[in-house]
Amino acid sequence: MMHGWYGGFGWIGMILGAVIWLALLVGIILLIVYGIRRLSRGSSSATSSSKSTAKEILQERYARGEVTREQYQQMLEDLGK
Repeated sequence: MMHGWYGGFGWIGMILGAVIWLALLVGIILLIVYGIRRLSRGSSSATSSSKSTAKEILQERYARGEVTREQYQQMLEDLGK
């Protein structure tokens, strides 16, 4: 048989229950915010990289030394077609 509210814990049980529910609610809200930020960060990085033209990407690769001068000129000529 239960004695009083919250199985005999009284006010302590009620406060503890409120704290647990509040922690659960805050956790759910933080999870939602994290998910929204992660989705928005992923879409913004995809759009910024797609704005680069092929010539800009080729210039960056040449500046980093990934392609030789001859390769750069040949690729630049191919892109001009």
